[in-house]
This record gives sequence, C-alpha cells and structure tokens, in this order.
Amino acid sequence: MATEYFGWGRYGGIGKATREIASGVAGRGFEVHAVVPRGRGQRRVEVVDGVTVHCHPIHAYPFTGRLYREIEADIYHSEEPSWGSRLAMDSVGGATHMVTAQNPRTADDWSRVRRYYPLRRRLYNRFIQPGVYAAVRRSDAVFCQARFIACKTSELYGLKSAPGFLPNPVEIPQGEPRKSAAATVCFLGRLDGEKRPETFFSLAEVFPDVRFIAAGRAHDPARDRRLRERYGGVPNLELPGFLTGDDKAGMLEESWVLVNTSVHECLPVSFLEAAAHGCAMLSPHDPDGFASRFGYHAAAGDYAYGLGWLLEGDRWRERGMRGRRYVSAVHEKKRVVDRHVEVYEGLLRR
Repeated sequence: MATEYFGWGRYGGIGKATREIASGVAGRGFEVHAVVPRGRGQRRVEVVDGVTVHCHPIHAYPFTGRLYREIEADIYHSEEPSWGSRLAMDSVGGATHMVTAQNPRTADDWSRVRRYYPLRRRLYNRFIQPGVYAAVRRSDAVFCQARFIACKTSELYGLKSAPGFLPNPVEIPQGEPRKSAAATVCFLGRLDGEKRPETFFSLAEVFPDVRFIAAGRAHDPARDRRLRERYGGVPNLELPGFLTGDDKAGMLEESWVLVNTSVHECLPVSFLEAAAHGCAMLSPHDPDGFASRFGYHAAAGDYAYGLGWLLEGDRWRERGMRGRRYVSAVHEKKRVVDRHVEVYEGLLRR
C-alpha cells in the first residue's frame, strides 16, 4: 500500500520506490498487488510490470477494507504509514502487516511545510493520523528506508523496539558515467514552493559559466508558468519540464552536481538516482551523510559557496564516485529486492 504509484501523473519518490520494489518482487515469481489512490487516467485495475495495481478515488479511502479482503494477501506492506495501513489491518486480521517509514514527520517538521499543503492534509493530520500511528504500533514489523530516521521513527510512533533498515532501490547504470565536458548541475523534482526551485534558479545567475538544468514542473500550472516567465530568459538555465526514462538518465549522466533546495527531506529517491550516475550532492539536508560524504552539506544555506567548493579542483568528481560506490553496495535494486524477499519470508516463518 502507498499513497501513489509511479505513473498516471504521479511521479514522487515514494511512488517510484514502491513501483521498483513491487515489480522486483513480482519478478521473483510472487503474486504482488498494489493499492493506491487513483491517478490521472488510471483504470480501476491494471497490470504493470507484473504487478496488479488497484486504485480508488481518494474520497473512497474509508471503504477500501473490502478491497484488502478480496486481495487476500499473506503480507500487507505499507510504503509509508497511511490510512490504508490502518484499514488493511482492521479488515484483514489474520495476515502479516509491516511498514516501511519513508518520510516520518514530527509536529516541528509539519510546522515548516504546512503552508504548502491543502486544508485536507491538516484535517488528516488532526483526525486520521492518530489512528495511523496506532496501526504502526500494532504492525508485525517496522522498517526505515534510511538509517538516520530510525530513532525519529521509534519516538514518533512510540515503538517498543528499534525499526530495521530496509533501503529503497535504484538501478545502477553499467559502465562509468560519461560526464559533460562543461560544468553542469541539475535540479530534479517538483517546482513547488516546498522545493524552493527559485534558490536553484538564482544560483544560475551567480554562475553564468555553468550549465543549469531544472527537470520538473509545478503542480499548479499558474505557478509553473510564472517561474518560466521569470527565469526562462536566464541564458545558462534550461527548463525541460518533467523528465523520465532515458531523458532523465541522460541528464544525470551529464551532470556533475545535483542541487537540492527543499524545505524538508528524508532520503529522497533523487539522491539515489543522482549518486548512481556519479553526481555529487549539494543540499541543506544530510540524510545518511549523503551531502557531507558525497558532496557539500549546505547546512547554513551557503549554496553558492558549496557549489564553488565542489567545482574547484574537480572535488565533485571524487565525491560523486564515492556516492556511486555507496549506492551500488547498499541500494542497488537486486540487493534491495533480495532483502525484501528475505524479510517477507522471515515474517511468514515467524
């Protein structure tokens, strides 16, 4: 279960991780279903990469218990706790229920990002979320996709034991990355206020000899249009819109540095994808040491200094390759799918 599945107009990191894990497990011969809120143009049931994907209108969340019973799974795995986690647990009592915390947020975290979310999210946090927290405590197993959130997850949900580590997967390209001969940095994500893309655009004006690529678009078409009108004339800034597949891979392969400017992050899938292509990280966030070990940790918002430091003497190259080695050892898709299957089989034996 997840709040989105990559595709049908939904292209967030959790949806991407959910699709990669589900398709990987299905590829091992298991019957895998996914249940998510409906995306744009999504049919009620579709089979994608060997996974049977069920969707429902978001207003029908309270009535999805029947769907979980019809699926009759041995394991119900929540990629980030949600209302679906609670409903599945209440509806299918004899099965195994497990949770992977993808992006746990405390009250302090929400205070920083609340203004970017609609009223329905605030109502959810107040009235639904307490029941979701209780469902996490009742789960048969709880994991985290990043090591640095283990204590936070335990405290947030009131767990009696520390959660395990169950990383998100990423495909590692074959061969060494072929980097652009010219300095190139990229931004990968939504152009929404929470992601603060204006900070990235401003960097392009500070470094006129560096190529900047911002791949993504805003959810609000009016905001997207305003950003393109304001920054579209910056000569070294490219705004290609949302990129997937080979187009995204090509951008990451060329790029020297991935710049992250978000208000809040856990360990985003974009970090894994960029590291897999040998990009150094420039970010105010340091999940599992990704910025401090594999780039520059702009804890004080010193993006311009950090980018200059990475470009000087090609520091970005060694740090980027260090990140590539790390994700190859920890997050490579086959390894991660192996670990998921191992966890599932262990839970069923228990």
